[in-house]
Amino acid sequence: MAKSAVAVTPSKIRESRGYRVFQVCNVILMLLICAAMLYPFLYLVAQSFSSTEAIVAGEIGLLPSDFNLDTYEYIITQSNFLLYYRNTIIYSILGTVSALFFSALLAYPLSKREVAGASTINKFIIFTMYFGGGMIPNYILMTSLGLRNTVFAFILPGMISTYYVILMRSFFTTIPKELEEAGEIDGLSKWGAFVHVALPLSKPILATMALFYVVQYWNNWFDAFLYLDDRELWPVAYHLRQLISSASGTNADAGEAMQISSNIKSCAMVLTAAPIICVYPFIQKYFVQGMMLGGVKG
Repeated sequence: MAKSAVAVTPSKIRESRGYRVFQVCNVILMLLICAAMLYPFLYLVAQSFSSTEAIVAGEIGLLPSDFNLDTYEYIITQSNFLLYYRNTIIYSILGTVSALFFSALLAYPLSKREVAGASTINKFIIFTMYFGGGMIPNYILMTSLGLRNTVFAFILPGMISTYYVILMRSFFTTIPKELEEAGEIDGLSKWGAFVHVALPLSKPILATMALFYVVQYWNNWFDAFLYLDDRELWPVAYHLRQLISSASGTNADAGEAMQISSNIKSCAMVLTAAPIICVYPFIQKYFVQGMMLGGVKG
């Protein structure tokens, strides 16, 4: 009996023919999905390095045609693109750090059953996922607070997202209560347990939320459209939106529209998307782990 038990190991179990066919089909399907997702971006990159004449003639494929860097030079030197880029970096860093802090500060006590009113507050937060004040009340509120044409007008509206708070609260419920109690026995207060116990254990979910919030602030142009009249405060996403509108012959004067060629849109999109694409591989493992751990409990 012992010999037969040792002889039959998982590595020697033969996979069925149907399972091998499923694996092959699964790999083919994943490759097709990857190709469908990569092709538009590769085409965009090739177009950004191509001349306007090649774009108009439809000669662009996955490789550039009539390779040149003139458009990139034009965007960087002939406009306020670097200023808008700097604004976006500042907004994204300030917004992400403040959003992570206040989201965690809200989610942590809501994960504790002993906190009075936690259940009611949870229901109120979930209620805001389905019903909101609307654009006009929000605009009136921001104006009455004197926040138009300020950095806060861009950061405050998206600081706390209901979905992210719920996801973070679900993660905090997975932290063993004994760890926090041990910290309190060693002299930590509730605040100390949050800072020195809960937050260090929350690196996966914090990295996940950081990616979400960075993308949210990086791509946000609508709040700039509503609240930022001063061009020097514009983020790069709103500048890109204006650039595309100008290239389409709308929302721009004739002189500006004549200066904008077809591949300027492609170059601006590549410059805007490149930082997020470069950052994602470094936090991908935290992103996947955070999504799995955040969804264990509701």
